[in-house]
Amino acid sequence: MARSAPRHDRDAGGPADLLAAKAALRQDVWTAMRAAKVARFPGAAGRIPNFTGAEAAAERLRELPPWQAAATVKSNPDSAQWPVRQRALEDGKTVYMAVPRLAEPEPFFALDPARLAEPPRKAASISGATRSARRVTLADLSPVDLVVMGCVAAGEDGARLGKGGGFADLEFALATAAGLIGPHTVCVTTVHELQVCPAGAIPTASHDVRLDFIVTPERVIDCRRDGPRPAARICWDDLTDDSLRSRLAGWLASVRTRGPA
Repeated sequence: MARSAPRHDRDAGGPADLLAAKAALRQDVWTAMRAAKVARFPGAAGRIPNFTGAEAAAERLRELPPWQAAATVKSNPDSAQWPVRQRALEDGKTVYMAVPRLAEPEPFFALDPARLAEPPRKAASISGATRSARRVTLADLSPVDLVVMGCVAAGEDGARLGKGGGFADLEFALATAAGLIGPHTVCVTTVHELQVCPAGAIPTASHDVRLDFIVTPERVIDCRRDGPRPAARICWDDLTDDSLRSRLAGWLASVRTRGPA
């Protein structure tokens, strides 16, 4: 009997063959990282893998002009990008992190570098954010200058493969609909070289967000080959969770009621 798809594949929605191709590629990357012993504890499988060299990749990202120009950064909460969040706070940037699965009425952490309860290294962790960050709604956020996304794999053409839930793309689309992310907001990731795929290797759906830059410990890959990326949008018909659909609609309504920041 065939095994059912992991829950994170079902959550993302989409054609079965597309989900199967994505799931197979994830397994290939996780297996390669485990074999090369470059995935840090607790391992690669089932998550955005924390990788050997994450600090070096964060330092390389720090050298990019879009990073240096950014005052506000939205980042995923995964351990692989912990060094990125740390450096953002050290550089005086406000950092927003989403609550996992957008599961709370106030779905974002806001870290103000001037008001941390502990040093940036600790404050930038998931547990540290619960002590140093404010919990805020979508209407409380300011426009974002730079978006950092976690990846299982990243294509040289800007295609991105997450762990399968689709929440990173949904957060991006939500912030876009709220006017917090625009067509020129830079989108980056930090990954190990084993997570980088050739152009065309990662299958994508209409809701998948494209990357502008991929940063590894060894190099920076500029993915902006075809001009600005397509505008992200919420694919309402793909949302199977009625409570999530209701929360998204409520957050967007609150932003429209508030008006421009």
